[in-house]
Amino acid sequence: MSQRSLATKLGVALGLTNLYIKRLARKGYIKITTIPPHRIKYLLTPQGLAEKSRLTYLYMQYSLSHYRDMRAKLRSVLTQAMDQGVKRVVIYGTGEFAEMAYLSLREMNLTLVGFVSDGGEESFLSSPVWRPEVLGEWGFDAVLLADIDCVRQRVETLAHHHVPREKVLAIG
Repeated sequence: MSQRSLATKLGVALGLTNLYIKRLARKGYIKITTIPPHRIKYLLTPQGLAEKSRLTYLYMQYSLSHYRDMRAKLRSVLTQAMDQGVKRVVIYGTGEFAEMAYLSLREMNLTLVGFVSDGGEESFLSSPVWRPEVLGEWGFDAVLLADIDCVRQRVETLAHHHVPREKVLAIG
């Protein structure tokens, strides 16, 4: 891979890519060789492999911690909803958080009414995905927002489809 293609893939300037490659070489993480003339090859050193392993481990720790934290928040929101009589839930969204929400619903003996999404998905977790327009035809106690980056936009969409705010469950 050339520095130019690496810069494009990372979304940074070519000069910055060059600077980081030189920094990695200075730290001993990569070795730069020229084979043949006018071509450069970058080799990961044992020290670079160790650093990559360390960073991978830290990322995995962070990811697991984040997953546990989000599951705990999700369980808390669902427990409060159950205390208020919620039994039938629609999940709005189809990403990783929707998968966690689906598992939590099953663990807590709540009924999944269905998945809705603004995207073009036809199915998710072997279930059909519907457009929010169908919510007026469904019997549910709550809509769980599984797209935590667009909460306000999803609440507005739900209000447009006559879903009262008190029936909307959001994390955070």
